[in-house]
Amino acid sequence: MTPWLPEILRNPLAALIGEPCTKTLIDELNIFDPLCLRHAVSKGLGLGIVLGGCIVKLPQLFKILNAKSVAGISLSSYVLEVLANAITLAYNFRQGYSFTTYGEALFIGVQNIVITLLILAFTGRTMVGIVTSTLLLAFAYVLFDTSLVNGSLLSVLYGLTIPLVISSRIPQIYAIHKNKYTGQLSAFAVFNYFFGTAARLFTTMVEVDDSLVLIGAVLAVVANGVLAAQMLYFWNAQAPQDKHGLDTKKTK
Repeated sequence: MTPWLPEILRNPLAALIGEPCTKTLIDELNIFDPLCLRHAVSKGLGLGIVLGGCIVKLPQLFKILNAKSVAGISLSSYVLEVLANAITLAYNFRQGYSFTTYGEALFIGVQNIVITLLILAFTGRTMVGIVTSTLLLAFAYVLFDTSLVNGSLLSVLYGLTIPLVISSRIPQIYAIHKNKYTGQLSAFAVFNYFFGTAARLFTTMVEVDDSLVLIGAVLAVVANGVLAAQMLYFWNAQAPQDKHGLDTKKTK
């Protein structure tokens, strides 16, 4: 069957979902083919997640800059998340998985490093921030070097990101529970992160035959779901006050 869709539109679509499914869904208009429909939805969601990853932390970043405060934001959560981002990116890249199944880790990781620097800067630890960011970037570089980290070791490290994902959320979850206040935590970032990880769970089930990746995706949904629930519960909560009756301004 001769393709009816102009090449300028068909070629990018074929690059995303593959030629066989493009023929089925587009050329033959068999839009209810279960395998190709699921594959196309997964690819579309994956691309959306990657694009969303480019901006998901920007509201949090701008909120910190506008408030000139990091109240309610956990430094350890961001450091742990950067480590998990780097390991996730290296593992999936070296396994040869499609970029649409993990690409957001790159963009989110960069934004997390910037936010980590801001947390340290607004708490008077700028030099510590410079050293920390340098070490994190060096760690990421090492992960991509097969002569320094072999496949077996990288798999072990990726397995460790499963508890690391939970660990990166626990300090933030605890800080909110303790203060009964979400501080400068961005609701946009929290909810987009939750829905993004839920969509990523679907794409992982469809496209990636890897139990480690699947377990990580499930736990990410659970951890981000708890944060989203806290955001809703403490939506109108007021800032806690110190013993002098002043609003707290810095994260602990």
